[in-house]
Amino acid sequence: MANYAYTVQDGEGEISSGALVAEDENEAISALQARGYFVLSLVADAPGSGSSAKAAGGGGKPALRDLVFFAEQLSTLLNGGVPLVRALSLLGENSSSKPLQFVLAQVTKDVSSGTALYRALERHPKTFDAMWVSLVQAGEMGGQLPKVLKQIGAYIHSQAEIQGKIVSAMAYPGVLTAVSGGVLLFFILKIVPVFADIFASFNVKLPPLTAAIIVVSNILVHHLAGLIVTLVAIWFLLNAYGSTESGQETKWAMLFGAPLVGDFLKNIMIERMLTTLSTLIESGVSIISAISVLEGVFAENIIFRRVLASVKSDISGGQSISRSFKKTGALPPLVTEMMFMGEESGKLPDMLVTLSSFYKEQLDQFTRSFNAIIEPIMIVGIGMLVGVIVLAVFLPIFKLSSVGK
Repeated sequence: MANYAYTVQDGEGEISSGALVAEDENEAISALQARGYFVLSLVADAPGSGSSAKAAGGGGKPALRDLVFFAEQLSTLLNGGVPLVRALSLLGENSSSKPLQFVLAQVTKDVSSGTALYRALERHPKTFDAMWVSLVQAGEMGGQLPKVLKQIGAYIHSQAEIQGKIVSAMAYPGVLTAVSGGVLLFFILKIVPVFADIFASFNVKLPPLTAAIIVVSNILVHHLAGLIVTLVAIWFLLNAYGSTESGQETKWAMLFGAPLVGDFLKNIMIERMLTTLSTLIESGVSIISAISVLEGVFAENIIFRRVLASVKSDISGGQSISRSFKKTGALPPLVTEMMFMGEESGKLPDMLVTLSSFYKEQLDQFTRSFNAIIEPIMIVGIGMLVGVIVLAVFLPIFKLSSVGK
């Protein structure tokens, strides 16, 4: 027989601790579950956890796929009756992510000492943001932690999927631009100067296009270091301005107003907001708390952050969610009208999920269309640029050949 210290949660979300005597861990778990408790931790008098040894070497931030796996596996283990501390220890020891191993070792230690899981996660904001903390808190208080963890895994997977599509859409044009830019730079730095010397030796009057290309070549060849220093200085100045409130306003206004990609960027933000809000509300987080979490999610976007601050203020004053968002003018009428219908029917989370799916499809359509049209546009554009440079080089040659005849 062994003595086990336990921390449990009842059906009303109340957390309590105590001790009991049992033959082994399985018997202790069965006895607690028979009383209707959800086992948060179970520790024998002679602890034997190896998670701390594995924690060394932590640091950095885990990849999204590691967090998805963690949320889903923790949900599965808890549904299977494994105590929370044991589940955290198992996942930490077997994680392929060193940063996540390190964090989970600390979380396991905190939870085993009686700290609520959401409090333990709150101590690692680089890994578990406000979204994680709020959802886990709601799950613990409502006795639905496994279900909430499943929702967290689905949410992170959805956001990772969107990020992957954006990266895929931008990868080809990015590579093509880099390679083409390198070839053009080599041509201007190495080939154009040779022809410039030849033209100078013939003392021929150059066409304006050729003269302009040679001027650009001379600047890059003879003043490249100064140009790089100037560009770096401009970058630092823009970065400093961008960190100010007016700079952030200008940056996001320009991004949202940019042709072709402006609406796409705004749709990304709207989709993320709707998905996050629906996940929070479905998990039992209050509206005000959900909006507060969204303010943290959009901390880098001053436009959406101000919108959410206004919405939170209006909701606190007694206005509905749909009316509060409609008042800001930041969301399309379709979104606010469907929010209103969701509130009227008592199915706001379902309506938010429908809107989120709609915007995901919009993003998918854009990435597919973007991939289809960007290749020919870039090929034609780069071809025209190369053609202009080649024409600038050969125009004087044609002129010299006509003079020789």
